[in-house]
Amino acid sequence: MENTPITPTERGLPKRPAGFFNTLLKQRTLVLMSVPFLIWLFVFKYLPLWGWSIAFQKYKPAKSFFNQQWVGFEHFKFLFSDDNFLIVLRNTLAMSSINLVLGFTTAITLALLLNEVRHVVFKRVVQTVSYMPHFLSWVVAASIVQQTLSPDGIINQMLVWLGWIDKGNEILFLGIGQYFWGIFGAASVWKDVGWNTIVYLAAMTMIDPAQYEAAEIDGAGRFQRMWYVTLPGIKPVIIVLLIMNIGHLLQAGFEPQYLLGNGMNVEYSEVIDIFVLKYGIAQGNFSLGVAAGIFKTVVSFVLLFAANHFAKRMGEARLF
Repeated sequence: MENTPITPTERGLPKRPAGFFNTLLKQRTLVLMSVPFLIWLFVFKYLPLWGWSIAFQKYKPAKSFFNQQWVGFEHFKFLFSDDNFLIVLRNTLAMSSINLVLGFTTAITLALLLNEVRHVVFKRVVQTVSYMPHFLSWVVAASIVQQTLSPDGIINQMLVWLGWIDKGNEILFLGIGQYFWGIFGAASVWKDVGWNTIVYLAAMTMIDPAQYEAAEIDGAGRFQRMWYVTLPGIKPVIIVLLIMNIGHLLQAGFEPQYLLGNGMNVEYSEVIDIFVLKYGIAQGNFSLGVAAGIFKTVVSFVLLFAANHFAKRMGEARLF
């Protein structure tokens, strides 16, 4: 009688995982769908990295790559010894931190409140109104902010009506540098708070309704249910988004600062991207601009991995 080989499954052993190429063949449809994205990623994200070499050269556009003068870390040394760059770095960190704190707290708070609304029509109206500013270009949004904060704008008119300032002594808000960070934070919240609530509202729909029923039976009120059921339920989403935003801590933006900034508030409105535009491109010092960009990218990379590692050590949700 011919002996029939016994498979690992028949022996009670775990089945050997399929090889990489077998898995690739089985999922070939998904792989083919991802090819255009991988090509785009390589062409626009990885291929341009060769340009980082400009930061280590005294780059002259008219010369070929092999005829450039290599200067090592000279441009990086200049950046960290330049007072303007240190001010720009301060502004970038300050506005990023303000945006991070206000963006998270306002979006989570609005999502919690909307989740408790039982009147469907009112809830949809509030959602629509809060989403709408996100779809405005920053050119339009900045114009609205400028008109609102102008000497004859609604804010000054309200202050005069309340008697807090005298007519004729209106405040030029965008002309006072110390006010710029607050204006930027308020404008960013107004523009994006509704859009930022979408992911939290989606996460809340995944919470088991039985948890709310059990909390209500135990005598928990609305705020207690939000604190002990809703917030823990969306905690993994909050942690993951926080890690991603920490990785972008040096990317405070460009358009709002560029459009709302002027000569009177430039000491508080200029960020790294504007510094690169002003000193790197406008003045033809491309090497200095690339050096500033490399610094921002490397710091963002380190912050992302540090935040992810810290979340892993704390046993929280993480990116990888």
